[in-house]
Amino acid sequence: MERKAYQFRLAPTKGQRRLLEQTLEICRWVYNETLAYRKQAWEERQEHVGLYDTNALLPVWKKQRPELKQVYSQVLQDVQNRVHLAFDAFFRRVKRGEKAGYPRFKGRGWYDSFTFKQAGFGFKVDGQWLDLSKIGRVQMIAHRPIEGTITTLTIRRTSTGKWFACFSVEVEPNPLPETQRAVGIDVGLTHFATLSTGEQIANPRFFRTDEKALAKAQRKLSKAEKGTSEHRNRRKVVAHIHERIANRRKDFAHKLSRRLVNEFGMIVLEDLNIARMIKNHGLAKSIADAAWSQFANYTRYKAESAGRTYVQIDPRGTSQRCSRCRAVVKKDLSVRVHQCPYCGLEIDRDLNAALNILAVGLHSLGESP
Repeated sequence: MERKAYQFRLAPTKGQRRLLEQTLEICRWVYNETLAYRKQAWEERQEHVGLYDTNALLPVWKKQRPELKQVYSQVLQDVQNRVHLAFDAFFRRVKRGEKAGYPRFKGRGWYDSFTFKQAGFGFKVDGQWLDLSKIGRVQMIAHRPIEGTITTLTIRRTSTGKWFACFSVEVEPNPLPETQRAVGIDVGLTHFATLSTGEQIANPRFFRTDEKALAKAQRKLSKAEKGTSEHRNRRKVVAHIHERIANRRKDFAHKLSRRLVNEFGMIVLEDLNIARMIKNHGLAKSIADAAWSQFANYTRYKAESAGRTYVQIDPRGTSQRCSRCRAVVKKDLSVRVHQCPYCGLEIDRDLNAALNILAVGLHSLGESP
């Protein structure tokens, strides 16, 4: 079995929207109160409080604050589980010697989702409708059928005020027909990707396209007084532009990764250290806009689901080595054509790198390029 996610837009009524907002606020209170309890227990008594201990607090809190009864009990338990996972991640990073940020309290508007953690309890799917405990029958824009067994449901609010239902589903693997075609992919900024087949995929530059509109909206936002309706409206405009950029980038990565997985039985990419590359301030914005990691992640999980071979290789030397004779030909980033003085090969620099990436990927699997 493998996990798959489905996301559908919700169309709640005005009353349902109010109940959803109230649910988020109650969950935020439980999150902050649970975090405060664990923090106080450690600071005052050096006592480690576990998930079971915090779950036992819920009945007490419900007596003190009756509004907690307006939220399904397992949703509140999941909120406390989020606090537990935040502490686990914090201690894990501390043990590794990494710089770890202590779990933070959630301010108003900063808690944007809640989860029904068990299918059949608290929610039910009925075609275009979603029955939510304590909230009601909410219309759902189900643009495709849900295949598999639903395990959990997360209701999420975006920064622009849209509501989504996100289902986690267990499905049987559905491999695609086998193919012996293999491809190496070199990602870049001049072109988003160059395939070892010779195909070059243009860089859409979604952020650059909307950069002026975003800057204009941010200038207007900075002039509005905080706490006013004008500030809220202008903040929503900025959030809408960011959301539009993210949606376009996600759509592009999904469509390209799906096409590659459908066409090739083996896909090889570089294992790039994006965090280090982004420290180059001259290219940081363009690298972030390209979102290579997002594309690689989408390609990886689609390949695994389809029974394809996905390989990531060390990128060192892929641009400097000749793909024909394997000689090292040093060149700066500004040199866009690979010219080998040993074998006479003259091809596009990115295509040469893509051929090397494919060769290294095949070699890592014990196959001959």
